[in-house]
Amino acid sequence: MTGTLINVSTVLLGGSLGLFFGARLPERARETIIGALGLFTAALGIAMFLKTHNPVLVLLSLLLGGLLGEWWHLEEGLRRVGEGLERRFAAPETGADGHGSRFVRGFLTASLLFCVGPMSILGSVQDGLTGDYTLLAVKALMDGFAALAFASTFGVGVLFSALTVLCYQGGLTLLAEQLQGVVTGAMLDELTATGGVILLALAVGSLLAIKPLRAGNLLPALLIAPLLVALLPWLQHQARVLLGL
Repeated sequence: MTGTLINVSTVLLGGSLGLFFGARLPERARETIIGALGLFTAALGIAMFLKTHNPVLVLLSLLLGGLLGEWWHLEEGLRRVGEGLERRFAAPETGADGHGSRFVRGFLTASLLFCVGPMSILGSVQDGLTGDYTLLAVKALMDGFAALAFASTFGVGVLFSALTVLCYQGGLTLLAEQLQGVVTGAMLDELTATGGVILLALAVGSLLAIKPLRAGNLLPALLIAPLLVALLPWLQHQARVLLGL
């Protein structure tokens, strides 16, 4: 878990610098930084989606994952975690734009951005299987700068996203050996493409604040996408049988 621990450290360091020195940044500069991160996140999401070999599988994964996420109230669960941490460690604070607590927004936005993406998944698996944490180290550097910008705008909630990074990436690393004989290249491609769409939803709904979207409720799609890839040959066979081919 070396790579994950480095990632957690950079999030805490970048977030702390944002808290202590972020106030020195003019509001316009902070808005520009968040906007730039939003645009980059959207561009990264589109680039990830282009890795798909079967857009229909990505669409089905998002639809089924969204239904499960809404049924399980995943984003509401993340929000409750953020609110609980806020009650314990920070005074409630409402954002000037009327979208609720800055603490919760910072926790949700940073947690999703730091955990949804190919570098998080592939880097954790690589670290667990081979001990090579190079990919996570690169991701950690990016997350550190993002945490600095987020913390200067959203506050201390961003630092607590390090807990999400530790649990999520650490869990993937510990399970990596079991995944070695299961996850194929095709599964990773569709999982990456699905994660790209979720990143795009995060950019549109939170970072760029174009339209409110519950991106957290789409997270089950990351599990459904590789499952659909695994089931595709069986589904195609059943279709041929039904059609008498």
